[in-house]
Amino acid sequence: MSADEIIHQSTRLRIMATLNTLERREMLEFTRLKAIVGATDGNLGAHLDTLARAGYVDIEKLFVGRRPQTRVKATTSGRRAFRGHVTFLRKIIDQAEATQRRK
Repeated sequence: MSADEIIHQSTRLRIMATLNTLERREMLEFTRLKAIVGATDGNLGAHLDTLARAGYVDIEKLFVGRRPQTRVKATTSGRRAFRGHVTFLRKIIDQAEATQRRK
């Protein structure tokens, strides 16, 4: 198993970790995600575009009253990719810990 180069970038990893805490059909508002991830509007938008092009997130743009609202959720393939990347990271950690115990 190898790293998922799309998810591996730290901001995208935080985005996917956040979205994976939601129920499958639940969406998170852009402004809330921005606050959780600690990104600017432009930075978050660029990372979401990358994730959307990979098929890892769905982005919904709508109006609530007269105000625009953007909501995001992880797709099934995005959740699968995130789980695979977490498995990859855990393997690295486990190997490092095993090496430390042998010393």
